[in-house]
Amino acid sequence: MARLATQETNLSVSAFLDEIRNDDKRNDAKAIVELMHDVTGDEPKVWGNNFIIGFGKYTYTRKGSKEELEWFKVGFAPRKDKLTLYLTCDIAQYQHLLDKLGKHKHGKGCLYIKKLADVDVKVLKELIEANKEARWD
Repeated sequence: MARLATQETNLSVSAFLDEIRNDDKRNDAKAIVELMHDVTGDEPKVWGNNFIIGFGKYTYTRKGSKEELEWFKVGFAPRKDKLTLYLTCDIAQYQHLLDKLGKHKHGKGCLYIKKLADVDVKVLKELIEANKEARWD
């Protein structure tokens, strides 16, 4: 199996979260860990040196290639100016949820929020659950 640069590690999720200097961002990150754990049932793991917290993992094949790669099912990274949530589906297919989510930006598989207070956490949970149904089953 081929390897991506970003791999699951044995680093402590708690220690990583505790190192976040901004209290609000640290509290938001801890709340997202709890939310993603509740939805996925998977334990959080630190992935790579970019410090993404991922939940579960799956194997996929790149388009036009036969190499199999491992990646987390859902994850997030508490970056300096935003919280980046990584979903494994095209988020645009859930426009009905995005319309109700609150203040955010998104790419094809990433959701960007400044702080949890900017979004409806119940809708965020629905979006993560929808991603689970779309990608993992």
